[in-house]
Amino acid sequence: MARKKDSFYFDSFTSCGQLACQAAQLLADIMRTFDPDRIGENIDAMHAIEQQADEHKHQVLDALSTAFVTPIDREDLAEVSDYLDTVVDRIEGVLLRLYFDNIQSIRPDALQLVEMIERSCQEMCKLLEELPQFRRTNSLREHVIAINSIEEEADQVYINAMRKLHTSCDDPMQVFTWHEVYTFLEYCVDSVEHVADTVGSIVMKNS
Repeated sequence: MARKKDSFYFDSFTSCGQLACQAAQLLADIMRTFDPDRIGENIDAMHAIEQQADEHKHQVLDALSTAFVTPIDREDLAEVSDYLDTVVDRIEGVLLRLYFDNIQSIRPDALQLVEMIERSCQEMCKLLEELPQFRRTNSLREHVIAINSIEEEADQVYINAMRKLHTSCDDPMQVFTWHEVYTFLEYCVDSVEHVADTVGSIVMKNS
């Protein structure tokens, strides 16, 4: 019975990782074939994914509030759950900014960033699948390193994109709106890194 209860947390994390991958794929598809007239229905689809992630977070917190024994520290479980929910929230946040900033076309460097969001979420899913066996696997650390590397790539693209925006765009409104969009795209990759670093810390503490 205890083993079954333990698997609940890990299964929930895996499900949340899969939802993050779905959200990242949806955002990438929207941005690559961008149609401002369809943004409303896209927001509805993204919000449905975000609500599922919220539900998993609430279930984990409810379980932790009554659990007598947990497979790892309850604070660590709560932190991973919160960071996973934040990943999906941030991805939804990008789409919302495309909507209320009335973006009409997508800049090429934004597509570079969304591709990095996709890659980092895919690595995060692999990481979370390894988490239940963290004492018996050697590949978990490799996924953490891969996510850290993608985040460094994203930082450089973000810096270059912001520099180009502020030096080549003469429209103050475009500068303002794209400043927001770029920042939230970069936040997404940062949020995935927070998940990876937290998992890495858990492994160190429990090995």
